[in-house]
Amino acid sequence: MHPLICQHCGEWDPAPDTSAGPHLLRCASCGRTRPFQRLPLLCVAGPSGTGKSTVARALPEGLSDRFVVLEQDLLWVGGLRDPADDHRLFRSTWLRTAAMVHQSGRPVVLCGTVAPPELEHLPERALFDGVHYLVLTCDPKVLTRRLLSRPAWRDWDQERVDETLEYQEWLVAEAARLEAPLTLLDTTGTSPEETVEAVRRWVLERAETFVPAD
Repeated sequence: MHPLICQHCGEWDPAPDTSAGPHLLRCASCGRTRPFQRLPLLCVAGPSGTGKSTVARALPEGLSDRFVVLEQDLLWVGGLRDPADDHRLFRSTWLRTAAMVHQSGRPVVLCGTVAPPELEHLPERALFDGVHYLVLTCDPKVLTRRLLSRPAWRDWDQERVDETLEYQEWLVAEAARLEAPLTLLDTTGTSPEETVEAVRRWVLERAETFVPAD
């Protein structure tokens, strides 16, 4: 069941219409509605080097019966790396993928570098009952050391590190002012296990606000 293709008339609707109800999609062509679970999307985000991949590997333990944890870089391939419109194709593909996983009744925890301005304006954003962002951060000196110590094939140099540090500064400065506020988590002085546990608690706290489909 593709979220943008009407199961009744088969037409493609690039802008999902959820005005008929919280768990319904209305077709722009035939006007008929179909059931569609709109669950919250949980994004574990932040700059490279702050621990997202470590979290993605360990987080399913204790959560896999209720959530699906996915690593965003899984689809960072081929044509999806098109930078046009702030990597819109990549972002839209992930939103559609997460929305389809939600039809199983389990919310997605998406781990990767993403911020509200990259998702909130996309038509596929309507497929979710809210998007929550937990942003991992790190002391600039520690983050620089982590990134420059990565394997050569990952192509980290000082220029790229400086861009990452600027991105982190922007996230911290704008956290409370973005259209979907960010929750910040400093991972500088915590062990990987402590970071994973903090993220797990955040996920479970968000889950308490979920409203299931009728």
